[in-house]
Amino acid sequence: MRIQMIKEKETLKGKITLALLNHLKISRAQLFAILTALTTTVLIVSNLASTKMFDFFGTGLVWDGGAILFPLSYILGDVITEIFGFKCAKKIIWTAFAMNLIAVLALFVVQLLPPGPGWGNQAAYETIIGFMPRIVFGSLIAFVTGQILNSYVFVKIKEMTHGKHLWQRALGSSLVGDLVDTLIFTTIAFVGTISTTQFLGLLLIAYLSKIIGETVLLPVTYGTINLCKKLVENESKSV
Repeated sequence: MRIQMIKEKETLKGKITLALLNHLKISRAQLFAILTALTTTVLIVSNLASTKMFDFFGTGLVWDGGAILFPLSYILGDVITEIFGFKCAKKIIWTAFAMNLIAVLALFVVQLLPPGPGWGNQAAYETIIGFMPRIVFGSLIAFVTGQILNSYVFVKIKEMTHGKHLWQRALGSSLVGDLVDTLIFTTIAFVGTISTTQFLGLLLIAYLSKIIGETVLLPVTYGTINLCKKLVENESKSV
């Protein structure tokens, strides 16, 4: 009786999943576009948030705001690499890089425009979202290097494990990609602007927070990859 109930639940779950997939009707190309848009958005928002430094829970150690959202870019990178492969992942990485560069240039042009009469926030604009070469340069170099390395290691671990144990390639690639990304960005953006203690604290906290965040969100990575695979499979079956 219990086995029959379990089978009925699995059948019902399968029917619900199939109904949702049919309702979504997302093609492989559309899925690629959505993941590209999400990766680009996460990068741009993270770079803007990185301009704020805050106290890490009263410890006196500083943490940049971009670290809160940025781990999602590596989760997206894992999803993209798993579904579309390394070559497609590189295309999305360079696309996100280009879109972020456009955003930076647009903000820089706006910064150069003379403030309107009565608008006294020019200094605040320049401080918060104005063009800051070190932040921009560090972010762009770190993003491209870290993401490409993350995807490369992801693929290599997948080959070594013959496609098994997704958690190994997801976390293994993040350990390498996050480390390189954090080292490059923190060094370029903040060396000489904060004390050595604050710098080392920021480096350690930023890296650990990314790894912990991606580990906690591992079920989300699994769920997203499974959903994307089913969407692609459903499209193939419907053709």
